[in-house]
Formats: sequence, C-alpha cells, structure tokens
Amino acid sequence: MWKTNKEEVPAKPSAPNPTYTGIPAKEVRPVDVTKPFEARSDMAHIGKSVLVKGELSGSEDLYLDGEVEGTIELQRSALTIGPNGKIRAHVNAREVIVHGKVDGNLSATDKVELKRTAILVGDIKTQRITIEDGAYFKGSIDIQREAKSEPKKETPAVSTAVAAPASSGVTPQGSFADKK
Repeated sequence: MWKTNKEEVPAKPSAPNPTYTGIPAKEVRPVDVTKPFEARSDMAHIGKSVLVKGELSGSEDLYLDGEVEGTIELQRSALTIGPNGKIRAHVNAREVIVHGKVDGNLSATDKVELKRTAILVGDIKTQRITIEDGAYFKGSIDIQREAKSEPKKETPAVSTAVAAPASSGVTPQGSFADKK
C-alpha cells in the first residue's frame, strides 16, 4: 500500500494563495473626524441655556444653540442653528444652516441647508437649498433667481430702412414698426 521508507512529516499549513479570488479588494478611505456642530471661533455664539424673546439682529455670523422667539435679522451674515437650537421665529439671513428645530419661515439671499437632524415647519425662500437625508421639512420652497448687479439697459426702438440695389428688382423694406 504505502511506502514507509520516508519519515512522515506533519503537513504545514499552506500560506494564503495570492491568486485572484474574484472578489475585489475594498478601498480604504480616511474618515473625516471633524465635529459637525463645532462653531467657528470667528462667529458669535449663543449657548443652549440662553432664551431670547424679541428681535435678534446683527452684522456678524451667528451660531445659535439656544432658544429664540420672535425674529432674526442677519441680512449679510450666516446663521447656524445648532443641534440644541429651538427657534420659533421668522429668519432673514444671507445663509442659514439648520441642525436643530425651527418653527417659522426662512428667507436666505444665498442658501439654506437642512442637515439630517433638522426639523423645519415653515416656508423657505432662497436661491439654493440642500436637504440631507433624514431631515424633516413641512412647508413650501420658493427658489429665487440670482439678482443681477446691473439693471438691464433698454434700447429705444429704431426703425431702419434697408435699401436694395436697383438692379436686383427688389423693393426696399422698412421695419415692422413702419407697416400698418
């Protein structure tokens, strides 16, 4: 049967075969680990224990994590509503980013972003909008066209007569304004 001349050596486990198995290798990408709700140092900050009743206005970017009842006017500035923010107000700003809750209308001259944790009940008027998957929104959206910096110059209507060469046998025509 078996030849016993050779000494039996226990079998070594084989090394993994580097041949193609038909399954593509997964691509590994670095993960962005920045905090999504961290406020920048160059903006005003209203903490989560602050309650404002009335009108809130300013000329710098604002990170709002507290509560506001009334109106928010930041015409040339950005407003970020943090995850603890609870707003019962009409908002007018250049840019609005919502992580928290808003009950009121948003008007932004540039853009509105509703993050996945956002809850918004109210209407939106803006040029650009982003709504992440998971955000809750009940209301209407009015997309505004970009405002032109220069008004359109109107040119007065000028009637022109076109003269054709006499040898062609074509009679001269006037403009549409000349015809009755």
